[in-house]
Amino acid sequence: MMQWKSAGVALRRDASLTSAANNTKWDELRLAMHGMASSPLFRCMSLSGHYSNPDAEWYYHFRDGGYEDIEFVDILPHAEADRLEILSHLKATGLAGHATEDGFRVYGYVRPGRAVDRF
Repeated sequence: MMQWKSAGVALRRDASLTSAANNTKWDELRLAMHGMASSPLFRCMSLSGHYSNPDAEWYYHFRDGGYEDIEFVDILPHAEADRLEILSHLKATGLAGHATEDGFRVYGYVRPGRAVDRF
C-alpha cells in the first residue's frame, strides 16, 4: 500500500492499482471543462468508494482536496451537442477512459484486469 497526505488526511492506495492520470492531466481537463460555454456536470468516484453528487463547478470544486484520491470521473454533458466538444478536449489531454451512455468516464487509477483506452 502506498500512502500520502491530502488535505491533512492520510490516504492509502492499493499498490495493485495502475495510475492513469497525474496532476497536470487533471488540471488540463479541469481548465478545459471550466472554459466551456456550458460546463458539464461531473461526479467523482474516490478510492474510498465515495461517489460524489453531480457538480458543475470545475474551477474550484473539482480540484478541492487534490486529485490523488480520484479513481474515476464521470463527465455528464448537459446536451448531446456538448459531447463533441467534450470529446475534443478529452482527446487533446490524452487521458484514459471511454464514452458511456450518459457521457464519458475518465480514469485516475485502473484496477487489475481492466483494459482502458486513451481518448
